Amino acid sequence: MSENEAVGSSGGLAPITEGEWAGWSTWQSDAFEQRAGPFYERREDDGQMVAAFRAEERHMNGAGFMHGGCMMTFADSALFTIATDALAGSHGVTMHLAGDFLDPARVGQLIEARGEVVRAGGKTIYVVGMIRADGAPVLSFNGIIRKITRR
Repeated sequence: MSENEAVGSSGGLAPITEGEWAGWSTWQSDAFEQRAGPFYERREDDGQMVAAFRAEERHMNGAGFMHGGCMMTFADSALFTIATDALAGSHGVTMHLAGDFLDPARVGQLIEARGEVVRAGGKTIYVVGMIRADGAPVLSFNGIIRKITRR
């Protein structure tokens, strides 16, 4: 799939059936995430949601490490992956996102985010998570999602 085919496509969450990301899904209808990542997600056998992408040269800063803005963009996307069940098909917006950078990520590494919903009730969902590069922690993050009704 070329970038132009994915960016702005309709259809929402689309399964990937071949290549490195076979068995994962991606949000084809999210043009920003497709350009920034693309980011992928799946449910593990234990029921936990995981988000991931492969670090490329275009994700790096001038020093050769992953740009902090790229990592925070991924954390923002991962909030919603982690909160899939709490969202229960609802839409939401990020009310708060904070992160602590722990170590740099490099080209070629598998970048994965996992976490948990620590509280969900009404319209507010609290999430904590960790992003790892080839298994090593690179960013701890927490965020708050506000469920919204689509007009």
